[in-house]
Amino acid sequence: MSIIPSLFGGRRSNVFDPFSLDVWDPFKDVSRETSALVNARVDWKETPEAHVFKADLPGMKKEEVKVEIEDGNILQITGERNVEKEDKNDKWHRVERSSGKFTRRFRLPENAKLDQVKAAMENGVLTITVPKEEVKKPDVKSIEISG
Repeated sequence: MSIIPSLFGGRRSNVFDPFSLDVWDPFKDVSRETSALVNARVDWKETPEAHVFKADLPGMKKEEVKVEIEDGNILQITGERNVEKEDKNDKWHRVERSSGKFTRRFRLPENAKLDQVKAAMENGVLTITVPKEEVKKPDVKSIEISG
């Protein structure tokens, strides 16, 4: 028998069992799609030769991720992490890993060589390398001053 009735779930909880407490979740009915967006963490660094993007996508396979260049200079990373199948006999104590679709978009600078973009996935880290065009130094012509 429960010592404290639950105020939020209508079910009773045992105050001595921390896993049985019913906690109100204000985001319970919100789509889990948005939570996956937050977890697609991306670092972007610029080296003298390229722009390098590294995205942490733990547990995802390269077939579940898509890298595209759209509108001429937008790098787009999309993917979907599927929900783990639930068995009605399972009792979940905590769900922190997100699932659903995610999209990250980055506007590339003008010096990006869009036809030479490369992507690789290793140990849950997606690395995208966008080579840079060499900055052309303007031709300087000295003019002799008469007089």
